[in-house]
Amino acid sequence: MKMRSLTVDKIAEVVGGKYIGPRNLRNDRITSVSIDSREVEPGGLFVCIRGARVDGHSFALRAVEERGALLCLAEEDLTTVPYIRVTSTRKALRDLAAYYRTLFRIPIVGIVGSVGKTTAKELTARVLSRRFLTLKTPENLNNELGVPLTILSLREEHEAAVVEMGISDFGEMRRLARIVRPDICVLTSIGYCHLEKLGDLQGVLKAKSEVFEFMEPDSVAVLNGDDELLRDLDTGTRRVLYGAGPWNDVRAENVENLGFDGVSCDICFDDERVFALIPAFGSHIVYGALAAAAVGRILGDSGEEILRGIADYRPVGGRASVTDTGFITLIDDCYNANPNSMAAAIRSLSSIRALSGDHGKRVAILGDMKELGADSAHLHRLMGKLAAECGIDSLVCCGEDAKNIYDAYLAAGGKKARYYLKRGDFEPDLRECIEKGDVVLVKASHSMGFEELVPLLKALR
Repeated sequence: MKMRSLTVDKIAEVVGGKYIGPRNLRNDRITSVSIDSREVEPGGLFVCIRGARVDGHSFALRAVEERGALLCLAEEDLTTVPYIRVTSTRKALRDLAAYYRTLFRIPIVGIVGSVGKTTAKELTARVLSRRFLTLKTPENLNNELGVPLTILSLREEHEAAVVEMGISDFGEMRRLARIVRPDICVLTSIGYCHLEKLGDLQGVLKAKSEVFEFMEPDSVAVLNGDDELLRDLDTGTRRVLYGAGPWNDVRAENVENLGFDGVSCDICFDDERVFALIPAFGSHIVYGALAAAAVGRILGDSGEEILRGIADYRPVGGRASVTDTGFITLIDDCYNANPNSMAAAIRSLSSIRALSGDHGKRVAILGDMKELGADSAHLHRLMGKLAAECGIDSLVCCGEDAKNIYDAYLAAGGKKARYYLKRGDFEPDLRECIEKGDVVLVKASHSMGFEELVPLLKALR
């Protein structure tokens, strides 16, 4: 697939930079954009990004000579390759993506929220892909580098796009939304995340709502109507609510948790009711399916097309992915965690024995939830109390903050618990904590590195 036309001179104009190189390249056209020299394609633009550990300027020559890049974008002089000099390559990348977005007249869906963004993105992309050639954010590249790169991946053939947008501070959503300018924006929830910078739930709501500053009045906000902070939110756009409450425009009724077989429900529109089977673990997955159904209906999908899209869904890495190892059933939900998502995971784990008839233990391996600010200790204690109330049979906690989960679990009558300051301290004791037939949940913030536990748990025999 071909990239929309961007000449070297046009790029220099859009980013406000100065081209330095052979004159005969000025009208040549780039074919792709990359910030990783190993992924540069012939004829592409290599953007030199200064990172915490690696400086992309060191790889400019390699990108051109070994990978065939046509041009580099740089903050310093490059003596041996053609380049455009700018003050900030990060800002230039955003400016370039914002311009590139204006070249497309296709529906672009933004996915925003504290919990469930990637799930909603994947489900929405599955639904839209039944009718449209749809671009989606790869993995969870939803930040100020990933979002512009996603937009710059649009090609002539694309008929729709689903772009996940993640933030941790005020102003970030404004910078991302200026690029994406979504025609439809899904706001999944307002939860306890990034409180160190955003302060409280009202701060989270304010930061997420920056997206609506870059949406036209005839665009559509798709909001989780079961979230009290979103139900009456004035977005300045048309609003569509989804959820379980009767006030929602797209509703779930008769929800049934089928354990590892997924979740079933009736999805109800104003004029139609369809039965859906969502092939994923945990009742909370219903909200992602409803968001996807709402977007599909806005864009003219039939109930049957929406159901087929939902049925195509598969969990992506580290997000409630279930594996039967032959020794245990592993629920890998370790990609990230905040109080909302951890509570949903604990509740889902608690339902397993009754649904499956399994006589093994329900084991939760939980770690720190980061960036929760002054309420961190309290919010961690709530998770321990919930685990005890839900009847979790065995709890393993790793991390400084997770000591609060451990203490609260025992104080609330939890049955069996272990605490380790570091994840590595726990690893030698895995076999003592886990027995054949157990159902094991792994959940923590991404920085805790709990993905390292997954292969060890899969190898248990």
